[in-house]
Amino acid sequence: AVKPQMLTRVMRELAGKLQPEQVVVSIVAGATLRTLVDGLRHGPVVRAMPNTPSQIRRGITVWAASEACTGRQRDLARAVLRALGDERQVADEGFVAMATALSGTGPTYLFAVMEALIDAGVHLGFPRELAHDLVVETLIGSAEYAKRSELHPAQLRNAVTSPGGTSAAAIYELEKGRIRTVFSDAVWAAYRRTLELGDRLDAEVDRERS
Repeated sequence: AVKPQMLTRVMRELAGKLQPEQVVVSIVAGATLRTLVDGLRHGPVVRAMPNTPSQIRRGITVWAASEACTGRQRDLARAVLRALGDERQVADEGFVAMATALSGTGPTYLFAVMEALIDAGVHLGFPRELAHDLVVETLIGSAEYAKRSELHPAQLRNAVTSPGGTSAAAIYELEKGRIRTVFSDAVWAAYRRTLELGDRLDAEVDRERS
């Protein structure tokens, strides 16, 4: 749980000092299993990407284990990650990089939306504290409703969008502003940055070994 720029030094300090039964769980953005295994000179490694709500045990973590991990070591990692909220193990490590851009960085997008809505409420005339509470509770309630309903978000949106109504007017402005494209571009930018961090860490480990 260190910043990417600290990883090479930390792995150098730990290399050769870990016991075979120990499993390393890394949440370093971009650090691949190959980088971690080679840098630590240790086979049992888990690469995980939690998100900010993990601090209140409401997070979601996507993780992948190296081939050297035993069933017991995977169970240990799973137990640690479940203490942070929900977790999903994936066979394809590439999904962890994708999760970094989607769920790992996701709170950033939602906080930006939250901030924009609160500011809009203040612009309308609400006191900031009341605008904050209205927006936060709306987001929490909407997310919980979406989770329980198990309907596609488009169906949920259509259910509250009456012809010629307030939601229709608002959606028109959002679409005119390319909201879907902007969010997609943001996720792709975060994904590309994740891959760049991974390439840089791989190169650092290769230099250490040479």
